[in-house]
Amino acid sequence: MKIVILGVGGRLGAALLREYRHKFDVIGFDRTQLDLSDPNGIREKLQEMRFDVLINAAAFTKVDLCEKEPERAFLINAEAPRLVAEICGEKNSRLIHFSTDYVFDGEKREPYTEEDKAVPISVYGESKLAGEKNVVAAQDRNLVVRVSWVFGPDRPSFIDAMIKGVQESERVDAIADKFSTPTYTLDIAEMLPRFFGGDAPGGIFHFANAGECSWQEYAQWALDCCHEAGLPIKVRTVGAGKLENMSNWIARRPVYSVLSTAKFTMLTGASPRTWREAVSDYITRFYSKK
Repeated sequence: MKIVILGVGGRLGAALLREYRHKFDVIGFDRTQLDLSDPNGIREKLQEMRFDVLINAAAFTKVDLCEKEPERAFLINAEAPRLVAEICGEKNSRLIHFSTDYVFDGEKREPYTEEDKAVPISVYGESKLAGEKNVVAAQDRNLVVRVSWVFGPDRPSFIDAMIKGVQESERVDAIADKFSTPTYTLDIAEMLPRFFGGDAPGGIFHFANAGECSWQEYAQWALDCCHEAGLPIKVRTVGAGKLENMSNWIARRPVYSVLSTAKFTMLTGASPRTWREAVSDYITRFYSKK
């Protein structure tokens, strides 16, 4: 099976490339090799290739910058997926496109299902939702995977910033009134091949590690795992910050964006492990070696 991965310079794309390169015939492109803001370049690069599955893990993800550059956000997050989906259709190839919990407004207080109406409250969320619609409309077999709070070893994320903070500072705070679920890139990489086959279902499904937490709870668990692993840290407790005090943010963020994975479990018979297990595994595997 020949697989193309877009966005291998990012956290998720890099993990997928590393995990798949010894299992499949894989080629990956980072932004310098295939720029999603260049439609002519996309068509020129992809049309000459043969592949069975294309995974789009690339996006314009800087949420606040999207507010300042909406045209660029829609070009990369909506129009590029439409073009990629068109090319995949011409080749009779499957497109697996990654999206985000930020397509929801955060007003709900129980996990969002795939049937819930997506009402984004930021340009980033709007552009990602438009991309989803373009991908699904192109072919029934195309797949959109929504993920949240993605972390992994290839590029620093919130959890890495927290760990760095407690190793260097005497105090760290994290927002205590914003909720979602961390999603480990290695767990995404492990589950995704179930959807590579031609008879795999298309449409939209959610994938995240099980459970839910605030950023403060997330950071506190990471610190507890660091302490358990014997890593040097200067702080044992994460202070509670408030969403309303994030005055430097431009874009609105959903307060609650936990994704239900019931559909994934129904489709595969598998349940994601808890976010606490995933975070513990990440710290043991990648920080204990440092």
